Amino acid sequence: MARGKGFLSFIFLTLLALAAVNTRASANQFSEDFVVSHRGVFTQGGLIVLTLMPDTELWLNGQPVEQLNNRALVGFGRDAALAQELRFARTIDGTAREAAVTVTLQKRDYQISRIEGLPKKLVTPPPEVLDTIRQQSALKRAARATSSRQDWFSSPFAWPATGRISGVYGSQRFYNGKAGRPHYGLDIAAPRTTPVYAPAPGRVTLAETDMYFEGGLIFLDHGLSLTSVFMHLDSLHVKVGDIVEQGDLIGRIGSTGRSTGPHLDWRMTWHKHQIDPALLLPPRAQASN
Repeated sequence: MARGKGFLSFIFLTLLALAAVNTRASANQFSEDFVVSHRGVFTQGGLIVLTLMPDTELWLNGQPVEQLNNRALVGFGRDAALAQELRFARTIDGTAREAAVTVTLQKRDYQISRIEGLPKKLVTPPPEVLDTIRQQSALKRAARATSSRQDWFSSPFAWPATGRISGVYGSQRFYNGKAGRPHYGLDIAAPRTTPVYAPAPGRVTLAETDMYFEGGLIFLDHGLSLTSVFMHLDSLHVKVGDIVEQGDLIGRIGSTGRSTGPHLDWRMTWHKHQIDPALLLPPRAQASN
């Protein structure tokens, strides 16, 4: 597939940013008494997977962090404070020990983009659809509140679709000249009906074909409150409760909901934090897609 200059620039800047972030992360040393290993990117929008020593407790900024099979997740939102405290506690040889580590996140700069010609009703919804939007928001909140006691997140993620990168995490969008919320997803533009695959194993917690903003929408729970969100789908191939493996077909790209062309908007949340999906993918996968 031919790649434009903008896409190549995105790849170069992403790899450069990852190199800088990994350098910064290496300076944050965790004690071997508490942490076996960790992977991820210490940056705004990043997610860290920690493998802990048995019986280790973990807190992020004073809040306890859930874990499973000695694995835990910590995530950071788009505008997260750069200083984050991780505190560990464990009894070693009958002695209670604690350690606090302040990690420094890489600060990110975000793109500004403008979308013109969007129907006014999708920029400012008319009063007659507000009840529908409220009901659909309740469905999404309930789905996000569901968290499986599974470690499906522990394996590397894969790209859910093949196509051109048309939007990146964190960018600020203006709709018809009016500032909108920051964009929290990775947009993959491709022809309508292009397959969308599960980037990692998980359980479907929401599957709706006609959401006002998102159109065809799927929530995929990867465990411990990490959820993938797939938007603007033309069709869905899963239902609520389905367990899928990495690479399973879950839907097809469309232009439903608030969309100006066929694409997949892939988002990720950890609790209430919006995570950058691109940072979960290996550089080789980014360069080859």
